Amino acid sequence: MAKQYWKPGNMLYPVPAVMVTCQRKGEQPNIITIAWTGTVCSDPPMVSVSIQKKRYSYAIIKDTREFVINLTTKKLAAATDYCGVRSGRDTDKFADTGLTPCKSREVSCPGIAESPVNIECRVTEIKHLGSHDLFLAKVVSVTVEDALMDKTGTFHLNHSGLLAYSHGSYFELGSQVGAFGYSVRKKSTNRKKKKSNKA
Repeated sequence: MAKQYWKPGNMLYPVPAVMVTCQRKGEQPNIITIAWTGTVCSDPPMVSVSIQKKRYSYAIIKDTREFVINLTTKKLAAATDYCGVRSGRDTDKFADTGLTPCKSREVSCPGIAESPVNIECRVTEIKHLGSHDLFLAKVVSVTVEDALMDKTGTFHLNHSGLLAYSHGSYFELGSQVGAFGYSVRKKSTNRKKKKSNKA
């Protein structure tokens, strides 16, 4: 298979497209769309977001040391894009998009009611990297949408139409092609069948 060599660049795709909310005391809450975010630790639960210093939300999060990551869906695609191309210096993004701020449990800034999952975070460290600074944060509370819970208490997040960002475009999460550990379980099942056939 033929390939080309390119100069080093950010080509790790797809990535989640999330709306991050933040707020200074006495000011209106703001929303910033971030694609450079991820899980960094499970115990304690920690996440990261990378933000350019010139972004309006950068100073807010640096000052307050807290934010909420709001997962996005196909229904939120237009709002997600809008909050990534407009600045909170000039406009009220909640008012512009029609999104609803919802009270957080552990942090002072609101989440987004229309989001299926709101992840409340407190910054533990800011790493200065270059074009972006990396905010490492501890997850202090998580809120999930009741409609995605079934009668057995199972959370069906993948039924919400989650949004991903890849090379300049937004995509809805597609068809399932496997589940964690399925390759091992499949081999194990095949071995059992072979043994059964030999018996």
